[in-house]
Amino acid sequence: MELKKLDTEKRNPNTMHIDTLSTQEMVRLINAEDHRCAEAVEKVLPQIAESVDLIVRQLSHGGRLFYAGAGTSGRLGVLDAAECPPTYGVDPGLVVGLIAGGERAFIRAVEGAEDNRELGAQDLQAHGFSSRDALVGIAASGRTPYVIGAMDYARSQGAPVMALVCCHDSELSRHADVTMAPLPGPEVVTGSSRMKSGTCQKLILNMLSTCAMIQMGKVYGNLMVDVKASNEKLYHRAVSIVCAAADVDEETAKRTLEACDWHCKTAIVMLLLNLNAEQARDKLARADGRIAKAVQCTEKG
Repeated sequence: MELKKLDTEKRNPNTMHIDTLSTQEMVRLINAEDHRCAEAVEKVLPQIAESVDLIVRQLSHGGRLFYAGAGTSGRLGVLDAAECPPTYGVDPGLVVGLIAGGERAFIRAVEGAEDNRELGAQDLQAHGFSSRDALVGIAASGRTPYVIGAMDYARSQGAPVMALVCCHDSELSRHADVTMAPLPGPEVVTGSSRMKSGTCQKLILNMLSTCAMIQMGKVYGNLMVDVKASNEKLYHRAVSIVCAAADVDEETAKRTLEACDWHCKTAIVMLLLNLNAEQARDKLARADGRIAKAVQCTEKG
């Protein structure tokens, strides 16, 4: 393996003497390099959009979204998956993050796990991965064996497979239906792909899950109307969401939420269409859980 040929392993000419700089100069230089991340992501927006459409197609037919990665890439996938249930009220099994070495690898690297192709396939098999699901393989270097093993297994099942890498002409791209390859340039510290590469991956993962959830009806306007009120902050957020969506005061929002077990969508439809909880649930069910569709159908009806 010739690491020097990988984009993520090249030396950055702008940071050759970063160890001699003052703290102020150091953080300015890192910040300047980080500006390249958004520009790199912008260049692959068509591939990101294509990936979102594939993911939504699978989710709409009862499938799941899987992320597979190792090290930083794996942790970012697990993080994005873990954020979906509280943010969008989805089942914890709808978006699944797999990391080479299992859950313990989230905190400390598991030696040899990322180099095991069979392990990637085995982890998908353990979750009953099928043609209804979708897989995003994440590897900044674009050559991680664990990820390739997972991608090959997913393709063998007939599922759509996407690659998220930070280098051109990667090995992962040859195992994917769609490749998202932002190129932010060499890292500030040579080979430290948790920096710019990790930032690009996080930006794209945000887009994949957020756009998919929006298209699945989990957002009304720009409000996360399927949020689960599972702690004090989220209870307050639920009230705020209902206030904003239905243009009512806090007391009205709280009273309505209490009447429908703190389900934001139901409360909003109750208030917008002057319905009780049972009627609002039925209206939402017939509108595929989409508030805008429920309101529009009522107006047209």
